[in-house]
Amino acid sequence: MDNLADQFINYLRVERGLADNTIQSYSRDLNRFFQFLEARALSPLIISQDQIMEYVSLIGRGLSARSVARNISTIKTFFRFLAAEGKIKSSPARLLETPRLARRLPKILNQGEVERLISQPDSSNAMGQRDRAMLEILYATGLRVSELVGLKVLGVNLEAGYVRTLGKGSKERAVPIGEKAIRAVKEYLANGRLQLAKRTNSAYLFLNSRGYPLTRQGFWKIIKKYGKEAAINKKITPHGIRHSFASHLLEAGADLRSVQVMLGHADIATTQIYTHITRERLKEVHEKCHPRP
Repeated sequence: MDNLADQFINYLRVERGLADNTIQSYSRDLNRFFQFLEARALSPLIISQDQIMEYVSLIGRGLSARSVARNISTIKTFFRFLAAEGKIKSSPARLLETPRLARRLPKILNQGEVERLISQPDSSNAMGQRDRAMLEILYATGLRVSELVGLKVLGVNLEAGYVRTLGKGSKERAVPIGEKAIRAVKEYLANGRLQLAKRTNSAYLFLNSRGYPLTRQGFWKIIKKYGKEAAINKKITPHGIRHSFASHLLEAGADLRSVQVMLGHADIATTQIYTHITRERLKEVHEKCHPRP
């Protein structure tokens, strides 16, 4: 089974071009499924639909509906792969139905909260300059956290005013940044980064105290700390800033297609969720401000 798993993961990485985080999710789901098979001395090459349904029923008792849906998607993709490779005649998971999930509107910060968050780092020291630059770029571009920590020094063009990043599926895109973000990055490059770089000679823009690239987990801790210092009573995450970026653009009149390109969404339907947020915001304003709500 390990060999089949390796082949499947290689297929996801090479042929489907999926991002590392997505591949890790597939791998975890497949490992859970294989544990079920091993406990019952079953093989993925000889398994019935009823046995797969037993597994789905089993995980449904301990996982959220969203996690169950993702596991079903993994299983269906895995068996389609086996069928395409000629290892099985047809997929025993082909009739599995993925449960419909309620669409979750992402939590966003209002513009005042974003300003408070970004103003927290102490720009008199190297770490503060780095953190200020990261927060400014995150809100200016709506990058995913993996894209943010993956930025290279050569991927930031301060003269032209944009950053170049690799998104999901290793697709490159350029995203504009504004004057405030440009100023913060210039200060960081001229001072803070020189102190952090030490002798590592790293190509990455954002470095930790040892001079190595900052990790996703490291930035999560940073943004959580500043959210607490800013007294923002909401869960602060890098993805929440990405949502705020998109929502604030749409509220100010940006067109959906432009926001889609900046976010790096392959399908505009993914971007359309932010129009729901904007409508909810308009309802709040109407109820609060209209003389006859």
